[in-house]
Amino acid sequence: MKTRNLGSSGLKISEIAYGNWLTHGSQVEEDAATACVRRALDEGITTFDTADTYANTAAETVLGEALKDERREGLEIFTKVYWPTGPGKHNDHGLSRKHIMESINGSLQRLQTDYVDLYQAHRYDHETPLEETMEAFADVVRQGKALYIGVSEWRAEEIRAAHALARELKIPLVSNQPQYSLLWRVIEAEVVPTSEELGIGQIVWSPIAQGVLTGKYLPGQPAPEGSRATDEKGGKDMISRWLQDDVLERVQQLKPIADEAGLSLAQLAVAWVLQNDNVSAAIIGASRPEQVTDNAKASGVVLDAATLKAIDDIVDPIVERDPAKTQSPKTRSF
Repeated sequence: MKTRNLGSSGLKISEIAYGNWLTHGSQVEEDAATACVRRALDEGITTFDTADTYANTAAETVLGEALKDERREGLEIFTKVYWPTGPGKHNDHGLSRKHIMESINGSLQRLQTDYVDLYQAHRYDHETPLEETMEAFADVVRQGKALYIGVSEWRAEEIRAAHALARELKIPLVSNQPQYSLLWRVIEAEVVPTSEELGIGQIVWSPIAQGVLTGKYLPGQPAPEGSRATDEKGGKDMISRWLQDDVLERVQQLKPIADEAGLSLAQLAVAWVLQNDNVSAAIIGASRPEQVTDNAKASGVVLDAATLKAIDDIVDPIVERDPAKTQSPKTRSF
């Protein structure tokens, strides 16, 4: 397993991270989730990403239990704050000082750790002054509860404004966590150039487009039993936009390219995002340990220019590139 620096910081993380959105505490049982974490550790993955909102805090609890006997200094544990938790009352969400301070304490308790390596704003909060948010994050860092600060799905101008405040407050804002795959490239036009300028790295989620880029979904065929597309706890809703025949047909056309490279389709997809120098890590998820092993093999893979062009020639008509697709709720609908 290769490591990369997180942005321009000195923190090194595994270039493939393990995430437990839509799985731990929800889609898979705790024993299976723990088995996936154990396999991730066996594969050399040291970076684990979660959020307080995943399974309404249950995902953090499962991850904390799975990692509790590991050497803390050998792990990089990331979590997030913004979306509703608990009963979802008026202060149970957002990036107010109150919610941040209460949320970090809850996350640390569930994760069974004294600190997280990275604390991330899960979306931009248009209803809280950015100064209030960044000052609260600065206090979290100074209290030793988080070592670094990051954001998730923020637009270029939002990242720039937060970075300026972070510099004034002398805290390390080092990362952004956006969706990114060979089908979803909305960060390339604005977010990536801004991040490169500011020394911010991308920790990308959904590099295999919710599983579509594994090739297991076939055009004109029902979704495989037990797959994410059949998960009524959230997975089905997230993957539905990709389950179009034109998308699925083009994904199947990628198979010969993967075969030529000696990779599975999933490995090809994960390796593709890692070719971007601004990507510090690709987050994988799994419901079975063997999926972790398969995806982990993408670490260190180098795709040559001819392979990258062949991929682009196939998927170009279905790629989403509009930077306006990176957005946070203007007002809270929760």
